[in-house]
Amino acid sequence: MADTDARLKERLGRIVFRAWRRGFREADLVLGPFAEQVGPTLAADELDQLEALLAEDDDHRLYAWIIGSEPTPAEHDTPLMGRIRVFMRDHVAAVVAEGAG
Repeated sequence: MADTDARLKERLGRIVFRAWRRGFREADLVLGPFAEQVGPTLAADELDQLEALLAEDDDHRLYAWIIGSEPTPAEHDTPLMGRIRVFMRDHVAAVVAEGAG
């Protein structure tokens, strides 16, 4: 059990690192906090989906999928993407309300 917990913690650490270092600040500001705050609650299949999203090379397209300005490819049009979109709306609204926008 402890080995499984350690592997999950290591996996989440890699996901959070990659989410914060996309190379496109707008994507970082959505995916970084999402990975930190929601990542630990995700099921294994959802973590797989998040890792697949983070493996995308084009950060601008990924962000466009999140904000809905470009259609999301079928392989990424999952309930997880919906959760990211809701998180983004809530997170951005909270940051703006705090005066960071």
